[in-house]
Amino acid sequence: MQFDQLVPLMRRLALAAGARIMEIYERPEIAVRAKSDASPVTEADEAADALIAAGLRAAFPDMPLVTEEQAGTHEQRLSTFLIVDPLDGTKEFVQRRGDFTVNIAYVENGVPLRGVVYAPARGRLFYTTPDGRSVEEEGPFGETAGTLRPIGVNPAPDNRALMVVASKSHRDQATDDYIARYGVRDMTSAGSSLKFCLVATGEADLYPRLGRTMEWDTAAGDAVLRGAGGEVVRLDDHAPLTYGKPGFENPFFIAHAPGVLLQPRG
Repeated sequence: MQFDQLVPLMRRLALAAGARIMEIYERPEIAVRAKSDASPVTEADEAADALIAAGLRAAFPDMPLVTEEQAGTHEQRLSTFLIVDPLDGTKEFVQRRGDFTVNIAYVENGVPLRGVVYAPARGRLFYTTPDGRSVEEEGPFGETAGTLRPIGVNPAPDNRALMVVASKSHRDQATDDYIARYGVRDMTSAGSSLKFCLVATGEADLYPRLGRTMEWDTAAGDAVLRGAGGEVVRLDDHAPLTYGKPGFENPFFIAHAPGVLLQPRG
């Protein structure tokens, strides 16, 4: 893969999709319908999906592409592919809470190596550079990249006083019970893949997810976190989370700074 070509393209497509999403977000009303799995979808999801897919297919016509809105086109196991969630956090989008993101990632041999996470309503843009390091770009965002700030996980988290981030829309008792196994200094809530980015910047140490997610929900954030020195592992055996699984459904997982002493589910 030509990362010098891929990374600027992912950045540009994420920004363009974010601009389209914000046009719809700023309307007085947002039309919502339910997909076959009962999850919500809006015009913004579909418009961003089409924009990103067209750009990626034009540049990399031979690379398998998985997107949330077109996932039915690939049901077999994949190893190396592009994967997109054009609007992660649709519930946050519809409720106008701002914590929604555009996500584009490249997976190679089951590992998300490059990714971009853009939160247009928050003005935050995270991505991996061509050499695999993670950065946050300072806005305003133009055609070419502006000031880049290298990001990294908390290098020495205090396991007696961890900062934990959890889902804003999918928090449940099982998650709270698991978090209670740690020494927690404070907790924050965030929507969408922003939770990965908060661990990647050191704003949080631990993000456990005991709930259903799909690979397009996590791949870009996972890539950004890995590029910042973090890890994403399965909850059951603490093995690295892998991608390209049939059906693209994830097991429960933990995103964390390496210094966090992981606890079993119990």
